[in-house]
Amino acid sequence: MKIWAHRGCSQRYPENTLTAFSEAAQIEGLTGIELDVQMTSDGELVIIHDERVDRTTDGIGYVKNYTYAQLKKLAIEAGGGRRETIPAMQEVLDLLQDRMKDGLLLNIELKNSEIPYIGMEEKVMELVMQRNLQKQVVYSSFYTMSLQRIREIDAQADIGVLDTKVSDCLYKKRGCFGDSGVRIGKQEQETLPQTALHPFWKGMDLSAGQLAGQTVRAWFGGHLYPEKPTGTRLALKQLEAAGITDVFLNEPEVYLMSMGT
Repeated sequence: MKIWAHRGCSQRYPENTLTAFSEAAQIEGLTGIELDVQMTSDGELVIIHDERVDRTTDGIGYVKNYTYAQLKKLAIEAGGGRRETIPAMQEVLDLLQDRMKDGLLLNIELKNSEIPYIGMEEKVMELVMQRNLQKQVVYSSFYTMSLQRIREIDAQADIGVLDTKVSDCLYKKRGCFGDSGVRIGKQEQETLPQTALHPFWKGMDLSAGQLAGQTVRAWFGGHLYPEKPTGTRLALKQLEAAGITDVFLNEPEVYLMSMGT
């Protein structure tokens, strides 16, 4: 089972902050980090999950209605009297690029299923390509046309089809990206770009047999900083038996420690 840090989360740091990403990158055994990208009114790429800033900052309103300079004035409470700001995508790549070149993966979710950020795909991929990090990035979205645009720009880009049910992820994949379900040889498979399935973990409505050969990265809800952890733990072996190959978790270090990594 491969474990990813969901939104750069851990038990100690707020989601989608530079400190969280820095700490997550140091977790031994972590496969990768997931983050969410949106755009400001003046076209800057920023890392924030919600379309509105209300939940995670001291501001109010939609990300799309702020300029980058205005957004940078909003504060994220980071505990101990510390305050952080919403990071630009460029800042996060600057922070993570050395670890990525050493093998860490980055899942970039394009948050454009509710708000159409025109040209976001080109901007994101330009930043990735400038650093020669294409092989270390997975692009995901609930909006399939956005993933199609990614593949138009780079036919070899790895993508993850997001939806609630794994069946919907699979049918989107087959309908939009030419997956006929026909088995191919290992050598040929290694030359093809990855098209993974990214369902909600409770949306596993296909059997492990039906998902054989698929990369299935499941996402979760759950507690986020500064909420108190429940202390409950997911049964990863049961999830693996259901066909899940990877998980995006808010407390990745807890699971990796228990796995002995």
